[in-house]
Amino acid sequence: MFNKVVLIGRLTKDPELRYTNTNIPVCSFSLAVNRPFVSNNNDKNVDFFNCTAWRKQAENVAKYVNKGSMVAIEGRLQTRDYMDEKINARRYLTEVICDSVVFLDTKSSSSDEPYEAKTEDEDIDTGNFNNVEDDLPF
Repeated sequence: MFNKVVLIGRLTKDPELRYTNTNIPVCSFSLAVNRPFVSNNNDKNVDFFNCTAWRKQAENVAKYVNKGSMVAIEGRLQTRDYMDEKINARRYLTEVICDSVVFLDTKSSSSDEPYEAKTEDEDIDTGNFNNVEDDLPF
């Protein structure tokens, strides 16, 4: 059996970091993902996914991303249920448990400064690779 989810989208609000009773970090956030097609009236449809990251990854998500940040996540779907005592009914939740969260926004795009990519005309330092063949062991 196979349970794998890959999503790219934007956070709908700031992530919420909390700690379990045994002091394990857990971070919850919601991801908005555009559907790859438009509706009949040219509206884009969006799906919203509840996501959960654990341990060091949870701390990194809480520290480095916020509402509107674009991320790519890889993980698995998980369903759980609980009893809602207010209405005396069982509630079901489906969420993505993140195995990997990749931050897709650049550092400057999250600040007030616009991101400027280097053009082909600009000199980009690629290091000195003139004698690479001499260093190879084969």
